[in-house]
Amino acid sequence: MKTIRYLLLTSCFSLMLPSTAQGVFRQEQDDDGRFTLADVFELEFASSPEISPDGNRIVFVRNFMDIMTDQPRSNLWIVNYDGSDLQPLTNGNHNYNSPRWSPDGKRLLYASNEEGSTQLYVRWMETGQIAKLTQLTKSPGGLAWSPDGQWIAFSMFVPEQQMPFAELPEKPEGADWAAPAKYIESVQYRADGQGFLETGHTHLFVLPGDGGTPRQVTSGPFNHGGSPSWTPDSKALVLSANRHDDWEHDPLNSEVFWISLEDGSIVPLTDRSGPDDNAIISPDGRRIAYLGFDDREQGYQVTHLYVMNQDGSGKQMLARDLDSDVAQPKWSADSRGIYFQYDAEGNTSIAYASLSGGVETYVGDVGGLSLGRPYSGGVFSVSRNGRFAYTHSRPDHPADVAVGRRGSTDGTRITHLNDDLFGHKELGEVEEIWFESSHDGRRIQGWIVKPPNFNPSNKYPLLLEIHGGPFANYGDRFAAEIQLYAAAGYVVLYTNPRGSTSYGEEFGNLIHHAYPGFDYDDLMSGVDAVIARGYVDDENMFVTGGSGGGVLSSWIVGKTDRFRAAVVAKPVINWYSWVLTADMYVYGVKYWFPGPPWENMEHYMARSPLSLVGNVTTPTMLLTGEVDYRTPMSESEQFYQALKLQGKDAALVRIPGASHGITARPSNLIAKVAHVLAWFEKYRRPTT
Repeated sequence: MKTIRYLLLTSCFSLMLPSTAQGVFRQEQDDDGRFTLADVFELEFASSPEISPDGNRIVFVRNFMDIMTDQPRSNLWIVNYDGSDLQPLTNGNHNYNSPRWSPDGKRLLYASNEEGSTQLYVRWMETGQIAKLTQLTKSPGGLAWSPDGQWIAFSMFVPEQQMPFAELPEKPEGADWAAPAKYIESVQYRADGQGFLETGHTHLFVLPGDGGTPRQVTSGPFNHGGSPSWTPDSKALVLSANRHDDWEHDPLNSEVFWISLEDGSIVPLTDRSGPDDNAIISPDGRRIAYLGFDDREQGYQVTHLYVMNQDGSGKQMLARDLDSDVAQPKWSADSRGIYFQYDAEGNTSIAYASLSGGVETYVGDVGGLSLGRPYSGGVFSVSRNGRFAYTHSRPDHPADVAVGRRGSTDGTRITHLNDDLFGHKELGEVEEIWFESSHDGRRIQGWIVKPPNFNPSNKYPLLLEIHGGPFANYGDRFAAEIQLYAAAGYVVLYTNPRGSTSYGEEFGNLIHHAYPGFDYDDLMSGVDAVIARGYVDDENMFVTGGSGGGVLSSWIVGKTDRFRAAVVAKPVINWYSWVLTADMYVYGVKYWFPGPPWENMEHYMARSPLSLVGNVTTPTMLLTGEVDYRTPMSESEQFYQALKLQGKDAALVRIPGASHGITARPSNLIAKVAHVLAWFEKYRRPTT
């Protein structure tokens, strides 16, 4: 469910960087021991830690940034459970991902674009021999070995031929006519980060484990993404999909299906209104675990953990008392319980729910996959003997590999991918803070990041940084953007105001049909709490935020003039226009508003920052990607032009080629931070 919740909201391995380029680039840095813009290219992080079936080895993706192509790259590395014998399995400036151990632990399946397009490969771990398995026309996803090791299941987009709607006369040979018109009639016709969508659907395939011709096992005008789960006899698959006739207008209403490979039958096992996702069958084949909720069309709804018999009967909820989203369920080898992860108070933990009742939490600090800002998001895998590997992050490092085991609350970090960089850098210290909201006295959690060489007797400028989502959470995790602001001399405050996840469903839904609402009071109370500590110059404060944080930062400058300058990144300014231009318009109108805008015009406008633009006196910069389809550029343009019509101090920054995930390319992350800091420096007054 994360892809829905974070809708308004993603490393450099120095051995891969030519030494001459690295040396020149390094000379351009201000080597004062602080984290700099150039250091962004030096960051690495671990992802997809896949522990072997016997629990002795972990293969993970080591992510880095290629400074010459300005692209994220990745290789596969392997390390023993105790942290010894760290070594690469692949190398080069390509992308290797999705490692999957075969059930017997003798082979490793993975995807790679080393020959151009993304294909599937298998490596024999004892000999190091590698075989290319596929010649696919589209990139595969959701890789899964069958229990007998004979088959591989995966999903892939299948294009469909679209006949021209209108017949045109044949152009003369050699004539140079304009590109043909695009005829669109689908509900979901474009997506952020993908652009205008090709006609077709995602389907499930099976492939022999030693290569061959993939066989398509699903069909119809539906999408079958995600990871399938094999039955123990390797004769059927369990998969979540939305195969309802109205799936385009009811995007969350997925079900769990049993797919027979013998006769191709597809049998639904769930039928409620709401999502039923992440289905996995137990090792003994008797039960299926899955995630979901009964859809009440609220902005935020907690995702619960369920189990049912393999025929769909006997449905029951596990971890019933856990008021947090459950993610990534994984069965224990004895089929008696399910591992999962969840967020609580801005931190992600790995836990275990027994079929007989009760929940045990093992380790926290799971995350570190979002380099730019301190969002949640991490992954883990479990071996047959109860050992697990996970991505681990703290404010002083992005994701490393860590390990733990069932029944223990001790986790051990076994990689240190950024020690070469941070060993001679001083990062800003991160301190947790709790404060009461002036609106209703609710306790709100936040974090203060202090500049390197912080002296509490001095006065510092304050930078309030606001998360997006809006149903998301910040936490005590590494964040390059936050650290760069602190390195520039700012005390940075980031918080989880009402509507944030990891505090329960009631707290999340305080903004249902009300956002941005009373988040303003929460945020201003946080600012006041930091000012009360005595080291902030309250005449030298700044505010920024992206996506949902762009909504709130533009709302703030319409309600107060206490900030010297603001940078509003990829915002929604006018909810009426947004719901009719954004890629997620079907979801937005159903879950975030009481109905379509033409029937609720006053409601839409009352929640739009555009309604307050006449009050703005704060110098405001707008910053958005030019191909952002989540919060389209037209939103920023409306606010910018409204400010200019009034003769207000404003600027507009357009990031060419960037979607909503502006920081997908390293240089764009740098450009974003550089423009924010330059705008603030323009209005920042000296402090002592």
